[in-house]
Amino acid sequence: MRRAAALGIAIQAASLWGGSACAQGGYDAQRAQLVAEIERDVRRTSGSTGRERLADEVIAAIGKVPRHEFVPVSFRDGAYLNRPLPIGDGQTISQPYIVALMTELADLRPDSVVLEIGTGSGYQAAVLAEIAREVYTIEIIETLGERAAATLQRLGYDNVHVRVGDGYQGWPNAAPFDAIIVTAAPDEVPEPLIAQLRAGGRLVIPVGPEGAVQSLRVLTKDAAGSVTSTDVLPVRFVPFTRDE
Repeated sequence: MRRAAALGIAIQAASLWGGSACAQGGYDAQRAQLVAEIERDVRRTSGSTGRERLADEVIAAIGKVPRHEFVPVSFRDGAYLNRPLPIGDGQTISQPYIVALMTELADLRPDSVVLEIGTGSGYQAAVLAEIAREVYTIEIIETLGERAAATLQRLGYDNVHVRVGDGYQGWPNAAPFDAIIVTAAPDEVPEPLIAQLRAGGRLVIPVGPEGAVQSLRVLTKDAAGSVTSTDVLPVRFVPFTRDE
């Protein structure tokens, strides 16, 4: 049943989500315009985030990843607008500015190993994979997880590992992580994720109740295991869900 379901989702991804590599060039100007808009937003919010500009690696990743491949065909005309879009199952692909900011706050290096909770369409994982050595990502909704895995594989992101399951417990077998990014908002920061953060690592996570303005928070663990927490920006994310 699992293989049959995965095959069906892969076929669906090819027909409803996929696109040919030769079509990528038609979006270059839109991606460049999006990058410019994100950079303006970064400057505008610098008083809250402490970031006047994005790292070159983050700019390059946003400018390279084909966001249109991670949204349904019906929303492709708006794929490079700086806003969230529906991706099915009551979920959204995050606003590109937020994707860029969370990537920036994770402070990645070329040798970083990253955990993402909430794969969604796979777009954030692809951006992370352009910078980091390995990305492990967990999605609780099976249809989304399988579809994201198919899209990432088709686009050649071989350094992204996708798992369908409850992300609250993280991915212990791949820990510790240099950075952890959570793309859904729990009421409190999951303790297992803090435990799986490497000394010197960063956990970037929106925190707060559903339906309310949440806080994008950065937690940093020092060499002694002590954790400091900084609230960066008010945000609104879908709620963090768990298996019943």
